[in-house]
Amino acid sequence: MSSSRAPGEPLRVTETLPLGPEACIATCAPGSSAAAVFSPAPITLHPPFVEAPESPTAGPDDLPPPGEDGRGQRRPLPTRLVRGRPDDPPWVRPALLTLLAATGLLYLWDLGASGWANSFYSAAVQASTKSWKAFFFGSFDASNLITVDKPAISLWPMDISARLFGVNAWSILVPQALMGVATVGLVYATVRRWFTPAAGLLAGAVTALTPVAVLMFRYNNPDAFLVLLLTAATYAVTRALERASTRWLAFAGALVGFAFLTKYLQALLVVPAFAVVYLVAAPASFWRRVRQLCMAAASVVVAGGWWVATVELWPAASRPYIGGSQNNNVLSLIFGYNGFGRITGNETGSVTGGLAARAGRAGGPGGASVWGHIGWSRLFNVQFGGQDAWLLPAALACTVAIVAMTRRAPRTDRTRAAGLLWGGSLLVSGAVISFSQGIIHPYYTVALAPAIGALVGVGGTALWAKRDRLSSRLTIAAVALGSGMWAAVLLDRTPSWHPWIRTTVVAVAVVAAIAVVVGPRLKRLGMVFAGVGCVAAALLGPTTYSVATAAQPHAGAIPSAGPSGASLGGGPGPNGRIPGPLAGRFGSRGQGIPGGFPGPPGGVAGPPGAFGGAPNGAPPANVPNGFPGAVFGRGVGSRPGGGGGLLGSPNPSPTLVRLLETNASRYTWVAAAVGSNNAAGYQLATGDPVMSLGGFNGSDPAPTLAQFQGDVAARKVHYFIGGGGLGVANGGSSAARQITTWVETHFTSTTVGGVTVYDLTS
Repeated sequence: MSSSRAPGEPLRVTETLPLGPEACIATCAPGSSAAAVFSPAPITLHPPFVEAPESPTAGPDDLPPPGEDGRGQRRPLPTRLVRGRPDDPPWVRPALLTLLAATGLLYLWDLGASGWANSFYSAAVQASTKSWKAFFFGSFDASNLITVDKPAISLWPMDISARLFGVNAWSILVPQALMGVATVGLVYATVRRWFTPAAGLLAGAVTALTPVAVLMFRYNNPDAFLVLLLTAATYAVTRALERASTRWLAFAGALVGFAFLTKYLQALLVVPAFAVVYLVAAPASFWRRVRQLCMAAASVVVAGGWWVATVELWPAASRPYIGGSQNNNVLSLIFGYNGFGRITGNETGSVTGGLAARAGRAGGPGGASVWGHIGWSRLFNVQFGGQDAWLLPAALACTVAIVAMTRRAPRTDRTRAAGLLWGGSLLVSGAVISFSQGIIHPYYTVALAPAIGALVGVGGTALWAKRDRLSSRLTIAAVALGSGMWAAVLLDRTPSWHPWIRTTVVAVAVVAAIAVVVGPRLKRLGMVFAGVGCVAAALLGPTTYSVATAAQPHAGAIPSAGPSGASLGGGPGPNGRIPGPLAGRFGSRGQGIPGGFPGPPGGVAGPPGAFGGAPNGAPPANVPNGFPGAVFGRGVGSRPGGGGGLLGSPNPSPTLVRLLETNASRYTWVAAAVGSNNAAGYQLATGDPVMSLGGFNGSDPAPTLAQFQGDVAARKVHYFIGGGGLGVANGGSSAARQITTWVETHFTSTTVGGVTVYDLTS
């Protein structure tokens, strides 16, 4: 017997066995030599029998896969759930379960206080419970006049819940909260797969405590489903990178495709990072990596295209109008209003979309638009900063640290791959949000939360593992101190809200930074307290903001995270004014629950030239009928009676509800109202279909005047409700305004519960 092993190679054992002539006869084929038979066959012994060679990336690669023990045996599911990975210390799984339970409590606590939240989507959920066609197409009403301006798949989790448990606030919002818990769990699982339990737990905690994540996982906008699917896709790419798995990469593509069917092109912002990291780090030949990426791209197209193809091929006459488009075409919605129009600002039919683009071009990079300053500073400004920028500087610093620490590592190094994967997604998504000139709301930044959490978890723990080096300690101290100071800046934007929190955050950050720098002089317990202090300095600010976010109700189309009185995303700041050059142009703070911002009757108050407006609240020249109602409101307090305006919904009086419900079964639509948000309040109050004239903004050509006149003649519509909606926006259709004029000319109005109503059957 002999053995040999080169450095870093597994042990090879060979043994020459004495065989007799019978064995030779039995094993030798005619013409073969004895040397061919008796040549020693190598036997390779794999770990754990052989020590793995030292490598900069040694660690996660040498551990058994999660769920398997050291002998490769798959453990029972209950054992895996309770105990976790075999190599995890006993405290890890209880810590994870505590994190998930705390996240669930934060996201579910008093969830019903927000009521219908975004009534636009709640009305569509209600419609889906009464019509399978509305379910498939995402119709706003059960009579299927027009769809919402997003894909139907974004509503399906809420639709299914409402079908099972009835239409109410909890059945609509609980699926969103559970998506948040699942997202935090996926962030942990993705980070933990390659790194330490502490890295995964820190990543999950940062994600869970990002204020905008608390907001959107307690809300019924499509963003919750989008973030869940993209986080799952990131996990699948991580699995694919381990062994160059075509199956996992194709699965990641399918998840991105389904994410596309929640918010269209926004889902594709992660694709560049996925492609780059796989080309760089996958353990396979270059051309195999290219072929696998092509297969993943095909998976994206199939998973994201089947619904689009079905809608496009379906006869237009037998499906609802595609809301948000000007030509009843889903492709124009994808690439226009909900696509490149968001970047350029050229969104026909959108709210001041063209004006936003012109304002941005006039100011150049860093200039102002209706939706905030354009440029990298946007993510940190008054409107966006308090949403998710608390640890954004720390995440960027950790990305740089990861790249620096792995600059000499092999191509397939996992730490660098993780930095490219999460950091690339963060940079691309952040850049698009920062430089878009069209409609961009601060809550869109929820898509950045998992990447910020993962980078802080991976980078922070990697630096901590090298804390014996002065450079690492200085970096940790700088990140902790900078995070605390930046949190104080964000907290100072709401000066009247618990000022002691700012002082505490700064004090903790300073002490933690000093303790880390002088670490070698401290005992081990002192370093533990220094590490805890760094985490506290980073999380104390966003945690308080997150709790404040969960403690108050939200409603409307543009919700904002933070305590009452905090700067509002896309709208007024702490003093009820829009920050920057747009201050004062959208009216004053309204009454009632903080955050509701109904404008003055008749339109937008502002100086001459403010978006074409005139003094004393006269309607802007280029926005007919002005901006009625709560243009930038986020409070629950929609105006009772009248239309809720562009982004708010009305709260109709019981008298008006009874009127609309009278003989409702005789009509296809119990009423018609301009704008989906306006119609949503009446539809949710009655439970019966309400015709949304012009879709979300009231600027879609659905229905046309002729179509509406035909429906009235056929007695399909009972009432017309006056007020609400823009009617025309940025070159959109004037059909809703034409219908309003026709109704006012040919029918007699009456006032019911403070609302002007026309009986179209009299």
